Amino acid sequence: MGSEGAAGLRVLKLQAGGERLAVPAPIVREVARIPRLTRVPHAPRALLGLANIRGAVVPVLSLADLVDRTVGIERRVVIVDDGALFGLAVDAVDTLAEDGDSGARMLDLPALIAASLATDGNRRAVGRVVAEETVADAADHAVLPLVVFALGSQEFALPLGAVESVLRLPETIAAMPHADAVVVGSATVRGALLPLLSLRALLAMPAAAATARTRVVIARIGQHRVGLVVDVIRGVERVPETAIDAIPQVLTRGSAEARIQAICRLDAGRRLVSLLAAEHLLREDITARLAQASTANEIEESAMDATSEQFLLFRIGDSDFALPIAAVEEVAPLPRKLTRLPKAPAFVQGVMNLRGAVVPVIDQAERFGAAMAAGGKRRVVVVRIGELQAGFVVDSASEVLRIAAEAVGPAPDLGGAETRVFERVANLPDQDRIVLIVSPRELLDRAEQDLLRGMAAAS
Repeated sequence: MGSEGAAGLRVLKLQAGGERLAVPAPIVREVARIPRLTRVPHAPRALLGLANIRGAVVPVLSLADLVDRTVGIERRVVIVDDGALFGLAVDAVDTLAEDGDSGARMLDLPALIAASLATDGNRRAVGRVVAEETVADAADHAVLPLVVFALGSQEFALPLGAVESVLRLPETIAAMPHADAVVVGSATVRGALLPLLSLRALLAMPAAAATARTRVVIARIGQHRVGLVVDVIRGVERVPETAIDAIPQVLTRGSAEARIQAICRLDAGRRLVSLLAAEHLLREDITARLAQASTANEIEESAMDATSEQFLLFRIGDSDFALPIAAVEEVAPLPRKLTRLPKAPAFVQGVMNLRGAVVPVIDQAERFGAAMAAGGKRRVVVVRIGELQAGFVVDSASEVLRIAAEAVGPAPDLGGAETRVFERVANLPDQDRIVLIVSPRELLDRAEQDLLRGMAAAS
């Protein structure tokens, strides 16, 4: 595996696991402090996580683990490029040396990395093909995808097509002097100035203080991009058109009422959600002010809409993951009681009734390598591709994000069947994070296979 430095070769000497090691200097790109890492569930032991290194998604491995030494206090990462970029976490970086160093063991990095990340098959390509297939399925079922949110005890919704993303309330908001109650202020989002409006004020509802659950729904209203401040996000739901009733004209004469175009009957009529008419939300004076202030970024934003994809971000434990929004049937509260299935494996918590359909509810904590957070109101993300449908329990799922195509790329080949569930990664440098994107087809296929195996073992 290792040998003394070869004559004429310039090397970088390192310390890892109590040993002095050396790597060829020509493949070293840079040395930096250990960056923020995104953990990859079920990854090989040596893989510490993924890091954003100058805009690239780079796997970071423990060098001590690669050479079977006890891991010490790793303070630096050495970025190497030997056909592919990798980061090596080390205890310390010593010096450059000519002709190696008799006290440093020369490493065969390609062999070490290949052995650590040995894979057992090819990654399946799903990507946009899955998204297009699922959109077609949704059209066949005549459903309307909605982003549902609440103001106090009342629930409202906007069509998913009108929603660009859902974000936390920015920490820094520029207030507008002498503005009325509708205008919260403005904030910088994705490098552009975004006007923030109070949806409560737009709907003539009493004001309420912001909380940790307050969110901003970034929506396209006509030619304008605005942030609508809401109390809490309920999630994404796909509502059958048969469960949507138009508002009688006699009730649409008031200014606030005119902004509601339909009522959605959910949970067999136990929940009534008001579907907002996006084009009627803004008053004429606000529309005029937006027209004066905006045209600079709109061409750029329109171009991004055509080359971007929407994702539902969800959390399990302390980790964030994402699913293409086109594969998400809806996000529902976890029922207090699920119907247990005889002889079902332990990871199947039971089945729930979703508008007449029986949906298996599966605990994915083990697959995602994270324990569920204590307490909280968990959600069920219902995913469908073709005839396959299942609900996956998550800690939260309240963020919808539109991500530019250039920020999404294939996940590094991390080896192992379990890691193939994470097919792509989204690199979000402005948020200082990398999000693993789940392959809906892979997730459903594996859930179905696990279910069949578990049922067979119990019979």
